[in-house]
Amino acid sequence: MRSAILSIRDRLDRAGILLSGLCAVHCVLGVLLVSMLGLGGGLLLAPEIHEVGLALAILVGIVTLGLGVLRHGRLGPLAVGACGIALMAAGLASGHGFSEAALTIAGVALVATAHIRNLRHTR
Repeated sequence: MRSAILSIRDRLDRAGILLSGLCAVHCVLGVLLVSMLGLGGGLLLAPEIHEVGLALAILVGIVTLGLGVLRHGRLGPLAVGACGIALMAAGLASGHGFSEAALTIAGVALVATAHIRNLRHTR
């Protein structure tokens, strides 16, 4: 039973890393495609995609990083992740544009780093 729970938590950490990466790619590619080529603005930069994806990433981050602290007892990943989640939430609250992208990318980078540290501490 315990190994099944650890396996689920590890998968959630990996999903958090993937979501963080996808979010960063979405922000960067969206801005580049729209500004340089004028393509995909309606779909790639739709606020709904950002809001749902970022809310999901925040939820996964909170759950998995909290579970990691319970497992290994180290607060480092949680502290880094909390800073990233705060930046992501600020990006979610800001208007759609450059500041939103900058806050989101900085936040997902910190959260991905926290997920990686979380995985390393449990090995």
